[in-house]
Amino acid sequence: MEFSHDVFLKNIAQTTGSPFLLDIEKAEGLYLYSPSGKKYMDLISGIAVSNIGHRHPDVVKAVKDQVDRHFHVMVYGEFVQSSSNLLAHRLISFLPQNLNCCYFTNSGTEANEGALKLAKRVTGRTELIAFRGSYHGSTHGSLSVSGNEYKKFAFRPLLPDVRFLTFNKVEDLDKITRKTAAVIIETIQGDAGVRIPDLTFLQALRQRCDETGAILIFDEIQTGIGRTGKLFAFEHYGIIPDILTTAKALGGGLPLGAFIASYDMMQTLTHDPMLGHITTFGGNPVSCAASLATLNVVDQVLPQAEEKGKLFESLLQHPRVKEIRRKGLMFAIEFNTPDEVYQIVRLGIEKGIICFWFLSNPNSFRIAPPLTITDSEIREACRRIQECFDSLK
Repeated sequence: MEFSHDVFLKNIAQTTGSPFLLDIEKAEGLYLYSPSGKKYMDLISGIAVSNIGHRHPDVVKAVKDQVDRHFHVMVYGEFVQSSSNLLAHRLISFLPQNLNCCYFTNSGTEANEGALKLAKRVTGRTELIAFRGSYHGSTHGSLSVSGNEYKKFAFRPLLPDVRFLTFNKVEDLDKITRKTAAVIIETIQGDAGVRIPDLTFLQALRQRCDETGAILIFDEIQTGIGRTGKLFAFEHYGIIPDILTTAKALGGGLPLGAFIASYDMMQTLTHDPMLGHITTFGGNPVSCAASLATLNVVDQVLPQAEEKGKLFESLLQHPRVKEIRRKGLMFAIEFNTPDEVYQIVRLGIEKGIICFWFLSNPNSFRIAPPLTITDSEIREACRRIQECFDSLK
């Protein structure tokens, strides 16, 4: 049965006045299918979620196996459940020694909310520092530390004691002081259009946080789970955060996030007050089972991510392209005007490819395909994208 656009527009809350309105009946691997059978190449992975493609058979099996055992049985943190135990053990096996304790959430913005609370609890401080151009989520705390003022203004007042610095500007880091509870930063800025940090900047940031006792939070909600060619983007730079947040691709298509820190830090949430942070559905056993299967698949396909990224980049060159910013399979392709980007995204849908724009960088469009995409699929996708480029007015 085809979905009713009337119901979608009137009975489901809308985020914009012009949604895509694509009817999707099923998804498999790289592809989305409409009820009429039209096939779309999903080159954004549901916005960095389906990093191993849609309905990967290993994930489907893990979900079915867990469903046969149980769904939700208790709020987070009270009962011992094998799927969350196994996932935490697996995640920590990939991480530095100080990141050894996971708190599972339902989403990325919730992971960031928990991380900000944890930093305040550990330090006893209130000041939060973030960066212009950043995006950390849409709940009040995460929105407070996001750098797009236009998106925030209608919802003020937000959190007090928040300051913004310029990404990649070492001179700004002196503004981090002993009043600062936490510095939250996307390891690579996503919504700003794939802004890649300088190593010297990240080194200076880590040093300044060490000097002042500020907690360093890396938001890897978009960049995590293999998107940049490493499991987490901080591995490219050798800079280790005090708290790591992740979500999106973590659940293999199901809702799941996490903030990860040291055991000692996490223990501060257990007393004064007890239940210092709590969630009903965080660490849902079905989502955790899907995540564990996802991590196992990512581990297999990760070594090819950079070469696939290079192939994409070589095939996206065009006289109308102003710049390509890339890390692994995370792309921003920049043009001179937002209108060009709008045309490309709309033309892409006609040609059976799904790209998307950035909220805070209207001159660029994003590509973030599944890590499982094949070379032949990359070539076909880029052929269609080049047709879009050639059709620009």
